[in-house]
Amino acid sequence: MAKKVVVLGAGYAGLVAALELNKLTTAQEVEIILVNKHEYHQLITQLHEPASGAKKDEDIMISINSILGNKKIKFVKDTVEAIDKEAKEVTLGHGKLSYDYLIVALGSDTEFFGIPGLKEYSFTMKSVNQANRIREHIETCFVRYKSEKKDNLLTFVVGGAGFSGIELVGELADKLPELAAKHGVPASAVKILNVEAAPMILPGFDEDLVKFAKESLEARGVKFVIGCPVVQVEPGKVHLKTGDVIETETMIWTGGVRGVQQVIDAGFETEPRGRAKVDEYMRAIGHEDVWIIGDSCFVLSPEGRPYPPTAQIATQMGENAAVNLYATMKHIKKEEFKPVLLGAIASLGRKHAIGKLGSKMKSTGWLAYRVKDASKYRYLAKIGALLK
Repeated sequence: MAKKVVVLGAGYAGLVAALELNKLTTAQEVEIILVNKHEYHQLITQLHEPASGAKKDEDIMISINSILGNKKIKFVKDTVEAIDKEAKEVTLGHGKLSYDYLIVALGSDTEFFGIPGLKEYSFTMKSVNQANRIREHIETCFVRYKSEKKDNLLTFVVGGAGFSGIELVGELADKLPELAAKHGVPASAVKILNVEAAPMILPGFDEDLVKFAKESLEARGVKFVIGCPVVQVEPGKVHLKTGDVIETETMIWTGGVRGVQQVIDAGFETEPRGRAKVDEYMRAIGHEDVWIIGDSCFVLSPEGRPYPPTAQIATQMGENAAVNLYATMKHIKKEEFKPVLLGAIASLGRKHAIGKLGSKMKSTGWLAYRVKDASKYRYLAKIGALLK
């Protein structure tokens, strides 16, 4: 009798896990059920583009059914409410699913670090719908400025200077002057601020690449407030630890991730920010039938640092989980998760990027941007999808 494998989440990790398991097994061996709350797969690493209005949301959405085609994967559009690991059952918004093996790839929630008002009065950017809300809000700010002439309407604050924050301010630096021209607003009235608690932007990149990024963005009007935590947000105001107050109608928070509540509530072993601890085979600690992958889990590198929540890491986790689930079924040797890090590239707008490729090669400017673009198409080829 075929084993039932339920995969929760069709982001980078979950989708790749389902597709890899489909390749490894026959229909007689497994029944694969993929659950996702949307009927589309989102290219989360590109969210800064629709958020700024640089691209349409459909440019980063791919129909899950078009990816699955006639593969032996059943797609269920539903929300995951709860996981009962003892009963081996998942409660959905519209029913329940039992499983023999479970792969949890539910992504992450935003970490607000207990900062008063931050959750209530800031935008987040973790889905196409949230990116759309940011874009619509920005457009509204320009429309309102024409009649109200309030400086805070054209002051845009991005909290966090990791990948997401820097890529967003890069897109805003390119797009907002266009919006100013469109609405007959002086470009000099537009202010873009990037606020970061850490002493530098883009942790993990070499100092020379960070310097290039900072200078490129500053040349296009971005102002950095570094080493200065946000301590409170209220309507129209962002309070900094220095005592300074930024008056703004737009606070976009990209400052961190934490584990999803479904994993925490299920009783899996987690670290302080709610991400699940896993063994060397990506299985939940103490559970040989549950794999937790992607942003939902916490994995330390050989150097003792957590792997960053990137698409590159997530897809390799998906592959590893599929291989080890198959190995568990077949009682053959499992493979330890040892990701191959191909480098990292951060875009700085439409024409610039910085990249570290492998251990030694570095790239800046237009060339790095093209490399980032190419990596997107490699991923699309991997999942058998092409953007229309």
